[in-house]
Amino acid sequence: MTRNRIRFFVNILIATLVPAAWLLMSFGREAVLSENGIGNLRYFTVLSNIMEGLASLVWLAAMSGGDNTSDDNGIDDDKIKRAERFKYIAAAAVMLTFATVVGFFGPLYGYGMMFDGANLYFHLIIPVIAAAEFVFLSDGEFTVKDNNLVVIPPLVYGIVYLINVLINGRENGDWYWFLAWGYPAGILIFACICLATWLLAFIMRKLQRSIRIKLQRFSPAASLGSSAGSSPYSQSQPAGM
Repeated sequence: MTRNRIRFFVNILIATLVPAAWLLMSFGREAVLSENGIGNLRYFTVLSNIMEGLASLVWLAAMSGGDNTSDDNGIDDDKIKRAERFKYIAAAAVMLTFATVVGFFGPLYGYGMMFDGANLYFHLIIPVIAAAEFVFLSDGEFTVKDNNLVVIPPLVYGIVYLINVLINGRENGDWYWFLAWGYPAGILIFACICLATWLLAFIMRKLQRSIRIKLQRFSPAASLGSSAGSSPYSQSQPAGM
C-alpha cells in the first residue's frame, strides 16, 4: 500500500470522526469545556477539529482531481500545494488543543474528565492522528513562511474572543477564564498561545522533513523521484529553515 493510499484512508477517517464527535458533543451528555448544541462552536477545541476535518476534505478533493495516488507521480499542482498547506495549519491547530489539554487543563480538571465523551476524540484521537499523518505521511516541503501561517487560527480566535468579552463582559464571554487576572495577563496568554502554536508547528515541520528525507534516501525510486520533483513544493520553494 502506497503512502498516498494510506493518507486517503487516514483523511477519510478524520473527515468521518470530526462530524461524528461533534454530533456526540452536541447531542450527548455534556463534559468539561463542552456543551450541547451549536454553543460548543465557541470553543477553539471544536473549531480547530472542524478545521482539521475540512482540511482532510479539501486534501481528498485535491488529490481526487487527477491521477495523484501513485507514489511516482509528482505532486506539483497548485491546488494540492494549497491543500497540503491547509493540512499543516490545521494539524498545528489541533496539536495546540492537545498540548493545552495535556499541559494545562488535564492537571487542572483531571485527564479522565478531559478525555470523557466527545473530548476523547477532540482532545486526543483526532489531534494525534492529524499530527502523525503530517509527520509520517506528508511529502511536502514546508517553509518558514508556512510555519508562520499556523498562528493565524489562534490569533483570529484570540481577537474575536477579546472583542466578545468587551461586548458581553467577562462573566459571559470569558469561558476559558484567560482574563481572570486582567486584560494584560489575558493578552499575554494569547501571545503565548500563538508562540506555542508556532513552536509545535516548527517541531512537526522538522520531524516531517527529517522523515521525508530518510524515506527518499532509502526508497528504491528516490533518485528517479528527486529528478522528477516528487514534492508539492520542490520546484517552487526552498526547504526553508
